[in-house]
Amino acid sequence: MKGLPSIRRHSRIGGSLIVILVVFVIGFAAGSLSQSHTDAQEGAAPNDTERAFEPLWDAVSIIESRYVDPVDVDTLVDGAIRGMVDALGDAHSGYIRPDFCPRSRDFSGRFSGIGVTIKTDETTNRIEVATVIPNTPAEKVGLLPGDIFHEVDGQRVSGFSQAELSAIVPGPPGTTVIIVFERGDEFISFEIVRDSFELPNVSYEIIGENFAYIAMLDFHDLSRSQLDAALGAVDIHNTGGLIFDIRNNPGGTLASAIEVGSAFIEDGVLLRQVSREQNEEVTRASGEYLGIDVPIVVLVDETSASAAEVIAGAMQDHGVATIIGETTFGKGTVQTLPDLSNGGCLRLTIQRWLTPDGHWIHKQGITPDITVEEYRAERVDGRAADPQLAAAIEFLESQRD
Repeated sequence: MKGLPSIRRHSRIGGSLIVILVVFVIGFAAGSLSQSHTDAQEGAAPNDTERAFEPLWDAVSIIESRYVDPVDVDTLVDGAIRGMVDALGDAHSGYIRPDFCPRSRDFSGRFSGIGVTIKTDETTNRIEVATVIPNTPAEKVGLLPGDIFHEVDGQRVSGFSQAELSAIVPGPPGTTVIIVFERGDEFISFEIVRDSFELPNVSYEIIGENFAYIAMLDFHDLSRSQLDAALGAVDIHNTGGLIFDIRNNPGGTLASAIEVGSAFIEDGVLLRQVSREQNEEVTRASGEYLGIDVPIVVLVDETSASAAEVIAGAMQDHGVATIIGETTFGKGTVQTLPDLSNGGCLRLTIQRWLTPDGHWIHKQGITPDITVEEYRAERVDGRAADPQLAAAIEFLESQRD
């Protein structure tokens, strides 16, 4: 279809997507929890929790004294913590070991690494390249989507979590990492020199009959300034409408979602957060409203998640945009990264979040105002057709006076 931009989009995924640069992108973070450690008074009777943990100490003692090989106690502690968090049955909570935790906290939008996003195959539980970011070391050496991580600097990474892998692949600019990938039936080794770069998070152009198209791939510290720059570049107030594309956007930080949402919503609630005690915290627009007065379409799909869903849900509830595409991923929880005394940290779900009108979208997703399934078999002008984008253009054309 004439007038449709060529868009490099991530492949479909059923879970989270992170960027192997220097940061573990975590849906979105709400902040950090304060630490509290309660020590039992000497001589006091054990409480129910202490009694419940007695078998754990029994197991540690038996393993240390009777297991056939010497055991590093830190390994046992790591395993016990991981097991406790896994027992929650929450895909968005996890344990991050001390050597991996520091790299899980950078949401600056500038990264140092090889330049790919990754995903976990839900069938094999193996981590593979989802997207190769243009003009990065990964693209220069010839990495391809679908390449499966096998070995990093001689270390097998089978069984690694995305957080663990994203902690050992990045590194200072100019340093080298040797990664062995499985590609089809072959194992291919790449020697990659890391580099520093800003994630190309926002792209924009004018399409169709003077419609602004802006795509955002992530929510981090630079997202609002990047959005403002893009809106200025397309001269948004002199266009016939805006298409804001947050398909394949896995989320990011809550702070960034508030900043971006406040660009489109002048006043009012952006989201509601509910704690385990059912206390509700209401987050309102920050006042950084841009006064966009042209029709707005927000494009979403089944991989639009977390902070992307906060934006879509708020704009839908406030009636400031028409949502087009597929039902979103459905991540309605908030995580934080509290520290542990061993230098590790937890990625822990601490709240549920609801849209301004009180809808909890967890495992349900946000239903578009206009549903358009993605179908890419047809090719137009040498590239895959994009029926969702075509529907957005058609809708904006229908809004002309």
